[in-house]
Amino acid sequence: MSSLSSTIPSTAFASKPLQVAAAVIGNALEWYDFIVFGFFAVVISRLFFPADSQYASLLLTTATFGVGFFMRPVGGILLGIYADRRGRKAALLLIIGLMTLAIAMIGFAPTYAVIGIAAPLLIVLARLLQGFSAGGEFASSTAFLIETAPPQRCGFYGSWQMVGQGLAVLVGALLGAFITRALPPESLDGWGWRIPFLFGLVIGPLGLYIRRRLDETAAFRAARQGAARSQALGGALVAHVREAFATFGIIISGTISFYVILLYMPTFARTELHLPLDQAFTAQAISLACMVVLIPIFGALSDHIGRKPIMIGALIIYFALSYPLFLWMYDNPSFMSLAVTQVVLCGVLGAFFGPMSTALAEQFQAHVRSTGLGTAYNFAVMIFGGFAPFFVTWLIHVTGVPVAPAFYVMFGAAAGLLASLFLKERAREADLTAGDLGMAVH
Repeated sequence: MSSLSSTIPSTAFASKPLQVAAAVIGNALEWYDFIVFGFFAVVISRLFFPADSQYASLLLTTATFGVGFFMRPVGGILLGIYADRRGRKAALLLIIGLMTLAIAMIGFAPTYAVIGIAAPLLIVLARLLQGFSAGGEFASSTAFLIETAPPQRCGFYGSWQMVGQGLAVLVGALLGAFITRALPPESLDGWGWRIPFLFGLVIGPLGLYIRRRLDETAAFRAARQGAARSQALGGALVAHVREAFATFGIIISGTISFYVILLYMPTFARTELHLPLDQAFTAQAISLACMVVLIPIFGALSDHIGRKPIMIGALIIYFALSYPLFLWMYDNPSFMSLAVTQVVLCGVLGAFFGPMSTALAEQFQAHVRSTGLGTAYNFAVMIFGGFAPFFVTWLIHVTGVPVAPAFYVMFGAAAGLLASLFLKERAREADLTAGDLGMAVH
C-alpha cells in the first residue's frame, strides 16, 4: 500500500473540480437549510406559530421541522426515479432549484402578525418542499460523484459528499451563533433571523450555474442505452433487496451519529453539563473541523485498502468509546472534557464517513442507483434521524441516566456493524473503471 501522503489524488482531483463543486454545494445547501431552521426554531415559533404558551408555540414549530423528514422518502423515490430515467444532471438541477425556492419562501415569508394564518401555512409548505428536494440530493449527487471519478478514485470523490454535510453544519452553527450574539432580541426577531436564509439564497443560484455546466455521466448514458434498461424498475429494485437493507443499516449508524454527536451535543452540554452555549459551539466547531479534514483522507485511503475494513474498524472503535467518553464527560463537566469527547468521536466519524457514501452507491447498478440508494437512505434518515430528539429524550427519561444518548449511539454503531457485513466490496475491482462500475453485474 502506498504511503498516506500519496493517498490523496491531488492531480486527479484538480482535473475535475467542477464536478466535485457541483455535488458538494447542493448537499451543503440541503443540510445548511435544515440546520438553520432548527437553530432559529425558537424565534420562528414566536413569529409564525403564536399560541397560548411558549411551549405550544415551540411544539408547533418543531412539528413543522419534522414534516420535512416525512417528505424525504417521497423525494428520495420520485427524484431517484427521475435521476435514473432523465439523468444525474437533470435531477441535480431540479433539486437545487427546489431547495432555493424553499429557502426563499422562508426568508421572505411575512409573519403571522402581517398575514395571519397564511404565515404558518407558508412555512409548512416550504418545509414540505425542502424535505422533498433534500430526499433526492444525497443519492443523485453521490451517483454523479462516483460516476465521474477517475478510475480507482471513487472513494476519494464520493467522500466529498460528506464533506459538504460537515461544512454545512459548521457554517450554519457559526453563522447562527454570531447573529444571536451580535443582535439585540428585538432586531433578531425583526429581521436578523432572515439573514442565514438570505445567505442560502446566494449559494442556490451559484449551485444552479455550476450544475448547468455539467456533462451527463458516462455510466448513466451507458445504462440508458444498455440492456439493463429493458428490465422494469420494480424488478430491478427487487434484485437489490440485500443491498437496500445493507444501505439502510449503514445509514442508521451514520444518521444517529450525525444527529446526536453533531447536532444534539450543544443541547446536552447546556442541559446536562451546564456549560455556556458559546463553549458548546466552540467545541462543536473544533470537532467538525477535524472531521471535515479526515473525511477525504479516509475516502482516498479506501481506494487502496477497501471500504469495508475502514468502516468496520471505525464502527468498532465508535461502539467501544461512546459510553466511556460520555460518562467521563458527565463526571468531569468542562470545556476540555466536552472538546476532547467531541474531537475523538468526530475523528472516528470522519474515518467512517470517508468511504461510506461511495460504498453505498457501489451496491447498486447505474440504472437503479439513485432510486435504490435514495429510498434506503431517506427511510433511515426519517426514522432514526427525524425522531432522534424524541428517542434521546425518551431514553434519558426512562433510564434516568443522563448519558443515555450514548446508548442510542451504540445502537446505531451495532446496526452499522451488522449491515457492513453484507456490503459488497468494490474498491479492489481494479479492472472496472468508474463508468464500468455502474454496469457491473452483481
